[in-house]
Amino acid sequence: MKLDAKLIRYLSTEDYRVLTATEMGSRNHEVVPTALIGHIASLKHGGTEKYLSHLAKHNLVARTINARYDGYRLTYGGYDYLALKTMSRRGSVTSVGNQIGVGKESDIYIVANDEQEQRVLKIHRLGRISFRTIKSKRDYLQNRKTGSWQYMARLAAMKEFAFMKVLHENGFPVPTPFDCNRHCIVMGLIDAFPLCQIREVENPGRLYSKLMDLIVRLACAGLIHGDFNEFNILVGEDGEPVLIDFPQMVSTSHRNAEMYFNRDVDCIRTFFRRRFDYESSIYPKFSRDAEREFSLDVQVAASGFTRKHQQELEQVRVLDMATKSTKPVLIF
Repeated sequence: MKLDAKLIRYLSTEDYRVLTATEMGSRNHEVVPTALIGHIASLKHGGTEKYLSHLAKHNLVARTINARYDGYRLTYGGYDYLALKTMSRRGSVTSVGNQIGVGKESDIYIVANDEQEQRVLKIHRLGRISFRTIKSKRDYLQNRKTGSWQYMARLAAMKEFAFMKVLHENGFPVPTPFDCNRHCIVMGLIDAFPLCQIREVENPGRLYSKLMDLIVRLACAGLIHGDFNEFNILVGEDGEPVLIDFPQMVSTSHRNAEMYFNRDVDCIRTFFRRRFDYESSIYPKFSRDAEREFSLDVQVAASGFTRKHQQELEQVRVLDMATKSTKPVLIF
């Protein structure tokens, strides 16, 4: 789902009321009845169907007709607009530029704030490839079975922002976190290149040591990145690494902490061996080097992202991986 932000400034207050009403109705309905949207929106002069038709024309909602009632569902485009509208009111995003990255679970854009300072917008798209298949198999969302793609994408964003904020406040090399709403995060723009795009470094041993030290430093703070690889590490001209992408970060008290720690270490060792022909016999081990000195994972939990949220995200990822052996189902 590619973001097209051109229409945001032209939507009326009534359009946004109807769009918000559709989002609210999605908490209990996969397809929200038109009458319910009208009741929640409570437009002074009525006309809900006219606004729904306008929103559907621009793929912000999608009309669905079934045997029981006519209704609408919120699309990713509509969810994007609701998040961006909120951020624009806060002044954290006032213009949207080019797309600079895309992944299986997110889209990345250049944006600017009300002072024209360039920033990065990350839109979480958790499960966009096979979410319908996942949805048919899970039972862990309980009352949130409907509209659950919104809930899971919001949880992923909430988790990443919470970890990024705590890491930034404690001096770790991560982007500056500015804002988070629904499934979107705004962070500082880093002048650096992904490690996967770098073909040569002056001193691979020095960079290798910095990355291993960072893995250990995180573990001593009670955290494991969980996806510490060449795609999630930026390197600037000064040779200093910056860590990005935190949706898979876990606590060192996690039941699989040692496996995640060792996997992060092995990813860096393998990459340096293949890309730079560099291999060191010195590398950290969880049982020896991950001695907790303080607990950033506790600070993250205090920010509102709880262990329950972590378990929900892990379950959807496990099911997502299980569906990759079958034919993927597109949801939009």
